[in-house]
Amino acid sequence: MKSSFADIREFIELLDSRGQLLRVKDAVSADLEISKITDAESKKPGGGMALLFENVSDGGRRSFPVVTNLFGSSDRMAWALGVEDVREIERRIESIVSLAPPSGLGEIWEAAKKLLPLARILPKKFRGRLAPCQEVVEVGEDVDLSQIPVLKCWPRDGGRFVTLPLVFTKSPDSKRRNLGMYRLQIYDKNTTGMHWHIHKDAAHFYGEYKAAGRRMPVAVAIGADPATIYSATAPLPRGMDELLLSGFLRGRGVRLVKCKTVDLEVPADAEFVLEGYVEPDELRLEGPFGDHTGY
Repeated sequence: MKSSFADIREFIELLDSRGQLLRVKDAVSADLEISKITDAESKKPGGGMALLFENVSDGGRRSFPVVTNLFGSSDRMAWALGVEDVREIERRIESIVSLAPPSGLGEIWEAAKKLLPLARILPKKFRGRLAPCQEVVEVGEDVDLSQIPVLKCWPRDGGRFVTLPLVFTKSPDSKRRNLGMYRLQIYDKNTTGMHWHIHKDAAHFYGEYKAAGRRMPVAVAIGADPATIYSATAPLPRGMDELLLSGFLRGRGVRLVKCKTVDLEVPADAEFVLEGYVEPDELRLEGPFGDHTGY
C-alpha cells in the first residue's frame, strides 16, 4: 500500500491500477450532466466507481478533465489515507496521544522512537525551480474563472460552486494559519463568494480583519493530495494547524510554496490556485445551493 501521495494525480493512477476508475470519453457538460452521472454512480452498491471525465465540453477556452466520486467508497477512502482500513489511522493517533511520561532510559528510548518521526510531518518549503501549481500564472484582466470546469450540480442552484476547495487564511498578526473547506459560488470572471459559518476559524480571522478595517488575503487550492483534502474537513481543536494532521497522515510534510500575489502559502502540487481578498464590508447574496442535507 502506498503510504502517501504527492498529488491527486498519483491517487487517480492508483485507482486506475486497481480497477476503481471509470474513464468517460464522451463529451459531457459541467452544467448538470456530470453531476447527474455522478449521482447515479455514487448510489450504486459499495459507492460505485470513481469517474474521470476526459472531455468536458463547456470548460471555457481550455479543456480540463474532471474527476468525481474519488472518495465514494470505504476502500478508496482508506487508500487515500495510505491504509487498508481507516481504523488504522485511529490506532496510530492513539499510540501517540496515549504515551505516558517515561520513567527510565529504556522507556525514554521507546518514546523517542515513536516521537522522532513526527519531525518529518512539518510542512516543507518547496525547493524546486518552479512549483507545479505555478507553471501557468494569470493575473489581472487575464483571470477568467470560466476556464475551470466548475460544476453546477442541481437545476435550482444559483450558479456554479467550487465544493471541494482548500481555503488558506491566516490571522492578521500572521501567527495562526487555517486550512478549511468553504464553498465558493462563482459570480463572474474574477469574483467568487466565500461562504463560511460564523463558528469557523477563518470566520474568526475575518472578524479580526474587519475590526481592523483591513481586507483579508485568501488563497484557494483545488486538487491537492488526498490527505490534505481530508485534513481541511477534519474537526480539529481551534488553532491547530490542519497541515500537521495532513503531514501525520502522509508520513511526510506537505510541500508549500509562497503565493504570487498574497502573503500566504499553498500546496505546491495543487492543480489550481486562486488568490485574492475578502473585503471587510462587502456582502452579496449567495445561492440557492443544494446542500447534502437535502435543503
